[in-house]
Amino acid sequence: MENTNIKNGIILIPDFNGFTQFVFNTKLFTGEYIVRQLLSILIDVNNRYFDISEIEGDAILFYKYDKKPCYKKISTLLVKMQNSFNAKIKELSKLMNTSIDLSLKFVVHYGQFSEYKIGNFQKLYGKTVIEAHQMLKNNWANQPSYIFYSRSFLTFLPYSDNTIDTAKHHICDFGMIEYFEG
Repeated sequence: MENTNIKNGIILIPDFNGFTQFVFNTKLFTGEYIVRQLLSILIDVNNRYFDISEIEGDAILFYKYDKKPCYKKISTLLVKMQNSFNAKIKELSKLMNTSIDLSLKFVVHYGQFSEYKIGNFQKLYGKTVIEAHQMLKNNWANQPSYIFYSRSFLTFLPYSDNTIDTAKHHICDFGMIEYFEG
């Protein structure tokens, strides 16, 4: 049996730091409203560049089939997501007169995966998807907001896209972590 649906692509997962504590310390209606607003802003800023596989709690599983990923395009999009997320937190904190102690981390991974349909749901399948989820659970970054680019993603960048400013980056065995200012 051969699956012709297997393709190379990017997995992107934006995930909230501090989510569990937030849920336990926030009233149900208030927390749900805030999380819905924050997830919505990430989806809006994405502007359909990535497809959405699923939304689970405080994370979105984005994907894009792409044989030649572009660091500059993706990093620009993620900075826009980060800035919009921070602005929305500031807006909601002021509107609701409360402190919202959430930050954002991103995992960007590249490899082969497939998708299949169950009812109305499109599901992703493959080692690449599992690896991206595993990368969320790491001890490599000290900052609350960052982007973690896997070595697999960095390896597939075209040579012309390898102009990465390493000043605010940390290279580790598994890839590169880009820290956000402030």
